[in-house]
Order: sequence, then C-alpha cells, then structure tokens
Amino acid sequence: MKLKQVLLIVAISSASAVGSVAVYNKLSQKQEIVVGEAHEKMPANYAKFFDSNGNALDPVDFTKAASAAVPAVVHIKTKIPARKITNDLPNRRNNNIDDFFDQFFGPGFGPTIIPEQRASGSGVIISDDGYIVTNNHVISDDNGGVAQEINLTLHSRKSYKAKVIGRDPSSDIAVLKIDDTKLPYLVYGNSDNIQLGQWVLAIGYPLTLETTVTAGIISATGRSIGINNRQVKRGDTPVESFIQTDAAVNQGNSGGALVNTNGELIGVNSAILAPTGTYAGYSFAIPVTLIKKIVNDIIKFGDVQRGYLGVTYYAADDMSEEQMKQLGIPTNVEGVYVTSVSGDGGAAAAGIKKGDVITKVNGSSVVSGVQMSVQIAGFRPGDKVPVTYLRNGKEYTVPVTLKKKSDVITGNAAARLGGELKTLDKSKASKFGLDGGVTVDKVFDNGVLRNARVQPGFIITSVITADNREQEINSIEQLNSILQGLTGSIRIRGIYSDYGETYTYPLNLDQ
Repeated sequence: MKLKQVLLIVAISSASAVGSVAVYNKLSQKQEIVVGEAHEKMPANYAKFFDSNGNALDPVDFTKAASAAVPAVVHIKTKIPARKITNDLPNRRNNNIDDFFDQFFGPGFGPTIIPEQRASGSGVIISDDGYIVTNNHVISDDNGGVAQEINLTLHSRKSYKAKVIGRDPSSDIAVLKIDDTKLPYLVYGNSDNIQLGQWVLAIGYPLTLETTVTAGIISATGRSIGINNRQVKRGDTPVESFIQTDAAVNQGNSGGALVNTNGELIGVNSAILAPTGTYAGYSFAIPVTLIKKIVNDIIKFGDVQRGYLGVTYYAADDMSEEQMKQLGIPTNVEGVYVTSVSGDGGAAAAGIKKGDVITKVNGSSVVSGVQMSVQIAGFRPGDKVPVTYLRNGKEYTVPVTLKKKSDVITGNAAARLGGELKTLDKSKASKFGLDGGVTVDKVFDNGVLRNARVQPGFIITSVITADNREQEINSIEQLNSILQGLTGSIRIRGIYSDYGETYTYPLNLDQ
C-alpha cells in the first residue's frame, strides 16, 4: 500500500473519532438536567425582583437607615429611691391570733423595705424639642415605684436630665421630656402595613454597651405574651399586640427603636422571651400605630384617654369545650363571651347583652380579651366603634359609643367587682343559718375581688361603707343597689361554705 493511501486512511479514522466524540458530547449535554440554576432567562417568579444576572432589583442596605436613626436613640439611666410598701393581705377581724400579730408587727406583719434600684435602658427622641418615648418598665418597677432621677445620654455623648410627662403601664409606654431644641428625632413609619420577612433594625444600648445596631426580620405580628400583667394597674387590662422579630435584643435595649430600612420608627423594643433572661432568638416591640395614640394622649391630656366598652367576659380561647357547652356557646365559634354588661356603659346602650359573643371590633376579629382591648385601645371616650356579635346564631353589628372608665359608675355588681355573682339559694342560706347572701362563683383576673384575694365560694352577707355603716345583703339586687354610686374604699363581709369563720375583705372600687 502506498504511503498516500496509508495517510488518507489515518486522516479519515482521526476525523471519524473526533466527530464521534463531538456528537457524543453534544448529545450528552442535551440529556443533562440542571435543577435550580438560571440560564439565559430568569424564571417568571423571579422577574419582578431580580435582573437577568440574578442581582436584586432593590438590594437591602442597612447603612442609611442606621445612620439616620442612631442619633435619635438615647441611653437612659434611672434611680428609684428606697421605700416602704405595705402588704395588702386582708385582715380577719374575728381572729384573735391575727389581732395579736397585728398589734406587735403591724397589719400584714409590717411594711416591706424595697432598696434603691438603678436601671439602664433606651429611648427614642420623637420631636425636635425633646419628647422621648420609652418603656414604662425602664423608668418604674413592678411595685409602682417611679424613678426620681433620670439621666439621658445621646449618641453624640451630650447628657441631659429628663422628667416624666406620663406613663401607661397597660401598654408599657412612658413619655419623657428634656429641655433642648433642634434635636435629631425619628419619624413615624406605619406598622399596619409591615410584612412577614421584612428587614428591620433594632437600635439601643444593651448590656450597658454604647449604641448598638442589630438586624433581623419580622417573624410575626399581633403577638401577646402576657408580660404586661406584671405592671398593669389594678382593674385595667394589659394591652399587647407585639411585633415579633429575630433582631438580637438584650437587657438595656428596652425602649429602643425598631426601624425599617427607610429609617422610620415602626416600633419600640419592649421584651424578650427567653428562659435564661438573655436573648434566645426572638424579641418583641410595641407597634408605632399604638404608640402614636398613647403618646399623643399623654402629651395632650397627661394620661391615656382609653375608651371603655363596659363588659366583663370570657375569651373563647381560654375556655374548654366543656365550659363552652355549659355556657351554650357553639364550640366552633371564636370570640369573647360577654358575662355581664355595665348598665350605663356603651355596650349596654348599644343593646349588647350577657350571653352575646363578640367576634369583631372595628372590623378586626377578636378571639381573646387582649385582642379586644388592643382594638379598643386605639379609640378615645366618645368615639363610635362598630362591634360585631353573635346572638342565638345570628350576627349583628352595632355602633358602640365608648365611655371613659372613671365616668362609668355601673349598677352591675358583677362588672364592678370583677366576678360572677348570684343570689344564694334559699335552701343553702337556711343550711348556713343566713337570711340570704350573694355567692361569688368566679373571680376574674385583675378585678377588684381578685386584687382583694377573695376566693370563689365566698358568700357576701354585708357591705361596710367608708363611714362604717354595715348593710346586710340578701340578694344580688340589694348588692347592686348598695354599690350604685359608691366609690373609693369599702369592705365586704361574709363566709365560705366550708368554714364557719367570718371574713372581711377591703375593696377599692376605684381600681
């Protein structure tokens, strides 16, 4: 075979081999499936948010928000002086042993000495003339003590003495004032339109450190964790509708700012939920929509002008199915069961009655007393609020004109005292050697009876007014009549069915 023929055969063989490899590679590439990777074109679900190179159309930038907000967040240091408090345990005047201890140690075994307390927290300047919002617990304690000395330091290290303008333990908000002008301050955002997953910054002075900024996302809204119960005023309901975030917050962050990426104030950091007392993953802030109303009331009126619906209630989510069946409430109904209605409150005037189930306030669903309180808290006395309720399976919506609680002197003893009351059965009265009485079947949280430590099963047999006049009680109607118009301190006297001893409890009707 000639050399030319050999070379031709080699060339043809080489070309065939190279071509086969090329065809194989091309076919292999067509059969390969790639998952989760963008190619020439972004998927439709990404098109609104990313460009063709995979870059976010609106990249997150924390630097501008932090730079704008940090100068308006202040460090607060407080001092509450030492003081005496007395224990309000009821005295049982028919017990000689109690009289003996009262004589030597004073009622309730004497006063308790609370030592001087110092605390550190944060606050947010909300006006250029020096109004500052913070937490009530930053400038007070759980026993009602309020700081007599409040020192503020700005991020610029300029220091001030501050005074308390007003405070609202129910929502854990307080307003302070410093004397200066042209101060940096935060503008209000809108906490009603925040979304889950939205970036936020928490700014404050944790663990006595200097200004600290942490970032996280909104993980929930409308949270209630029961933390405001510790400082709520007697007779009031805690107001909680927290923004939950995973921005790191520790002791000292209380009262500091929660801002969005525009640097707008959307909340005031208030609490952490952690078994160790330090940050464990979640923090809670009071939404700015609630803050604005409370702050404006405090600055304008000196206290919070909170509307009063005029009902006592059970929340459906606090009751078992058996309890709901006993009360005649359908177990598939979510709402607040009305146990009594103040005769001269707004709810009564609107036609709401005992046994109704309130399902909405101002168009927002309510399944707990706290949720209902939050909705009402956004209104002042005199405002009309639509309330939706169920009665006999039918839904009704009525406008309720709210009243100021202190203006409502109700004739409904159950509503005033905070419990379920009923006239003592005649046969039981005879068994106990009584002409009659009023039985306390249930005691509501934060009510007058609860605060006096009255227990379910107590039978009220008389009321002693402030001028020491004792009036016998044989029925709920008599109790209603006697309480009508009474204010201030009174005493109730009676027995427990299992004990023959007479007990006397002091009550404060203004609580």
